[in-house]
Amino acid sequence: MGGAGGGGPFIHRSPEQMAELIRKTEQEQSIKAFENELNGLLGELLSNANSRDVEGISDRLEEIKDALGENLDDTIDSLFGGSVAKHTYVDGLSDVDSLLILNGTEMEGQKPSQAVAKLEAMIKAAVGESAEVSSGKLAVTVSYKDGMEIQLLPAFKQGEGIKVPSFTRDGWSNISPKAFQEALSTRNAECGGKLVPTIKLAKAVIGTLPEQQRLSGYHVESLAISAFRGYGGPYTTSAMLPRFFDKAKDLVKSPIKDSTGQSVHVDGYLGSANSTERVAASHVLDRVSKRMRNASAYQSSDQWKSILGVGND
Repeated sequence: MGGAGGGGPFIHRSPEQMAELIRKTEQEQSIKAFENELNGLLGELLSNANSRDVEGISDRLEEIKDALGENLDDTIDSLFGGSVAKHTYVDGLSDVDSLLILNGTEMEGQKPSQAVAKLEAMIKAAVGESAEVSSGKLAVTVSYKDGMEIQLLPAFKQGEGIKVPSFTRDGWSNISPKAFQEALSTRNAECGGKLVPTIKLAKAVIGTLPEQQRLSGYHVESLAISAFRGYGGPYTTSAMLPRFFDKAKDLVKSPIKDSTGQSVHVDGYLGSANSTERVAASHVLDRVSKRMRNASAYQSSDQWKSILGVGND
């Protein structure tokens, strides 16, 4: 005559209570299924960056450096190289594989556009037929026949810091890459290794905006370090990407402090606190944040694809 304590969650419940319990259970299952689908979508977008052959890249970087020889004063290799497919633009420290320090070369004192062009020519001569070499506004990309890409940024030592091509003009910006990499690496570890993937996705989203509305890559990385200070939420890109835009919409209104070692000029292109440019940037980030909230509220993968700029080719 056992079973007196049985009945599970449905014992002593009215039909209305049972209907509500079933509704909540189905809702939770639906939300979970959507979160899994969204994480899968974000993971697919990141797959190229996250599956990079780190050892192979390191070997080829050394080959390039050896071939450049006396044209290099020093190098600073990134821990986070690799961008997201064609959706991002190379201008942040987490996008490049190495900063090539060119002090003492003919490129010293030249404009970034001239330095990038000469660096492209030098690397073409160095790699020969083994890879294709191209350049953009800020960096040189070496594309190998097996699909590997290496991105290189010209740079010069200046005092205690480094100067690299500016995001907004044909001039140089001052940064402190080693201190910044350390800050980014520390925050990434605090976030279960998910901060750098989140940054790459944030850049992919920003890369879909009109050019005049985009933040620089350095700025995005600095904002992310601040946005996830003390973060206690889930270590998933589906949770962290909306958090970035929600926090960044307020953080962008004030100049980045130099607490991470990154130059205070990283967001100087937006002017002083609460400038017209900063308020406009805040509105753009807020709009993206609201789109993400709506896409998740309606469990719409199509809306998320539109935000990420995928599936429309």
